[in-house]
Amino acid sequence: MKTKIKSFGECKIPSPAGYEYYTPEEAKSIFRTVFEDQEDWTRYVGSEVDFFEQAGPREKIYFDPRNVTAGIVTCGGLCPGINDVIRGVVMELTYRYGVTRILGFPYGYQGLVKKYGTRPVELTPENVAHIGADGGTILASSRGNQTAEDMVDTLALYGVKILFCIGGDGTLRGVKTIVREIEKRREEISVIGIPKTIDNDINYVQKTFGFSTAFSKAMEAVECAHVEAKGAPNGIGVVKLMGRHSGFIAVNAALASQNVNYCLIPEVDFDLEGEGAFLNVLKDRILKRKHAVIIVAEGAGQKFFGKNEERDASGNLKLGDIGVFLKEKIIEFFKREHIDTNVKYIDPSYIIRSIPANPEDSIFCGFLAQNAVHAGMAGKTDMVIGIWNNVFTHLPIDLAIQERKVLQPTKSTLWRTLLASTGQPARMTARS
Repeated sequence: MKTKIKSFGECKIPSPAGYEYYTPEEAKSIFRTVFEDQEDWTRYVGSEVDFFEQAGPREKIYFDPRNVTAGIVTCGGLCPGINDVIRGVVMELTYRYGVTRILGFPYGYQGLVKKYGTRPVELTPENVAHIGADGGTILASSRGNQTAEDMVDTLALYGVKILFCIGGDGTLRGVKTIVREIEKRREEISVIGIPKTIDNDINYVQKTFGFSTAFSKAMEAVECAHVEAKGAPNGIGVVKLMGRHSGFIAVNAALASQNVNYCLIPEVDFDLEGEGAFLNVLKDRILKRKHAVIIVAEGAGQKFFGKNEERDASGNLKLGDIGVFLKEKIIEFFKREHIDTNVKYIDPSYIIRSIPANPEDSIFCGFLAQNAVHAGMAGKTDMVIGIWNNVFTHLPIDLAIQERKVLQPTKSTLWRTLLASTGQPARMTARS
């Protein structure tokens, strides 16, 4: 695994940050921490061990703060905590490093393209001091591909030396194109990604900001579904949560609630009808317990919609609406079975995305922002700030976008715990 981080060269400028302790340049975090036995450990350490470079302030930095103009963009869908990250970047640059010019480019990567006619805004400690109390992003966001040539032209025009890109998988792919163009021009502009996605699906990143807030807020919808289900004969509450490829929000909300009976996620196949399939399993519960609560992730059950090649502005395949589809199939099935049910459907997706970060996420955003600044000032580039085994790390963009992180049902403690909590079968596919 190639984990070496690109850098513009030797750091020679003493850091003005004034920390009592600095992270040594060679500090690393081991990739793997659990071993089956002594033989497994011996075999691992006897091979080429994988490490991540540890994040943190360096004693010497590459860029002279007096000559640095920093830029910030926020891209993709909204997410709790974006404003906290913006604030953290501005505060760290200003008060620790003495950077005096920080530009926020509105509407994501569009703000880096001249034809859209937007101009950057000056970001100062005074105008970002209290933005964490608001949801969304003060810079606004957008989706869609912009040309790297246009974006780097804008960075050069404003003299940007460090660009902080706050976003998910699509944003990080954009980072890669910007870095390639910068390299082609032989410029020295550091580009640092900060992982934002409530789906928590960035490769080799233990946790992304916004995730904790998202599933915590999702619990409110789940508890409402439970009240509705218990409040009528044969009540069924269905809640659709975000998670295009990964079921982390759905599973964590189900575990936190402890009132969920079925959790359907993209990583685990299920059938609707037939012996052992979902609707028959649901029927057995309704006959015995008279109510049920179901969480379904938005990317679950996409096989029911056939092949689809249509994509959104970010390049993601457009999904069929599994929530509405499932609700209708449940109603149809029980009608055929001559069982009266009361089905309530809740989709809190945009409520979850647009709220401010909870305290845990807010603190986490601050750590990510500070470590992003440290990396940028040290002349590192083509990387994202991550966290692995509870250590903040520098992760090459290539690894971050190599594939999406998904839940591994066959070896995941999280999924095993979910099955124990809900009581649902491990598989709900029709038996032949």
